[in-house]
Amino acid sequence: MTKLDLVQILKKYTGRVWNVCWHPKGDALASCGEDKCIRLWAKDLLGKWVNKAVLTDGHKRTIRQVSWSPCGNYLASASFDATTCIWDKQSGEFQCSATLEGHENEVKSVAWSRSGHFLATCSRDKSVWIWEITEDSEYDCAAVINAHSQDVKKIVWHPDRDLLASASYDNTIKLFREDPSDGDWICCGTLTAHDSTVWSISFEGTGGRLASCSDDGTVKIWKEYPPGNSEGVPTVDNDSAWKCICTISGYHSRTVYDIDWCPLTGLIATACGDDSIRIFKEDKQVDVNAPTFSLTASVEGAHSQDVNCVAWNPTVKGYLASCSDDGEIKIWNMVDC
Repeated sequence: MTKLDLVQILKKYTGRVWNVCWHPKGDALASCGEDKCIRLWAKDLLGKWVNKAVLTDGHKRTIRQVSWSPCGNYLASASFDATTCIWDKQSGEFQCSATLEGHENEVKSVAWSRSGHFLATCSRDKSVWIWEITEDSEYDCAAVINAHSQDVKKIVWHPDRDLLASASYDNTIKLFREDPSDGDWICCGTLTAHDSTVWSISFEGTGGRLASCSDDGTVKIWKEYPPGNSEGVPTVDNDSAWKCICTISGYHSRTVYDIDWCPLTGLIATACGDDSIRIFKEDKQVDVNAPTFSLTASVEGAHSQDVNCVAWNPTVKGYLASCSDDGEIKIWNMVDC
């Protein structure tokens, strides 16, 4: 058996903390929330996590999400003020070097592609925007995609290629890629199995599977079947098909707001409206097309209010950060018991 041990509580916020994001090196953490600030955290000489910097001059309303660039030198922030800010590490301090405008309503999510060539944003205005990053560090709008019929909650890039996934209030997940023939971005897949809003999505470390969580209280696992797959799953227009191969249900009593699939351990963490954090582990099995997952650890009342985000550290196994409507950030460690 395993359990989540609380390492430290970080208290600096007034109001909700919406999002936490680890630096690619795993030695720093960015957080954002209702107070319109971004806070950067790192360990001091005694090994305690402390607030190293506060970024305040970028947004006029709540900041919904922050995202580090793959190189770790840039930070993007998405805000309810309908803008996305790019923070550049200059002279050792982060400064707002660009403000991306165009969305009509709140920007809910922002994500860098692993190649570093693209940035994506999504909004309550139902659109997904792709921004191409030039050699001069300019951000040119490459596409405005209106594939969803409702608010788009979350976007994530595939870990190995320029494939973007989005989750929406319209109960679906959509996949987007660039068409090499003309450079246009197209929708290359629509995943339907949830009965209500899809709040968050996370690719497995290898990129061959995708996990999603929803207002319907379930977690679903999707598997990619490329053209010519040995299972005989049909594909269209030389694009992969994604099928739901597992549903994890009966564990969450309220909306599942966030999910993160750890690339180091294969563990899946969920953040729930019932104030709890749960960790799922894949069972050993023969059939890769019908996996099962078991609850391996949980913390009931991990926070005193809704848990909004969970994020695995990218370099330290079993290290997890969470944040909540209660205004707190918590650092956890998975241990055997």
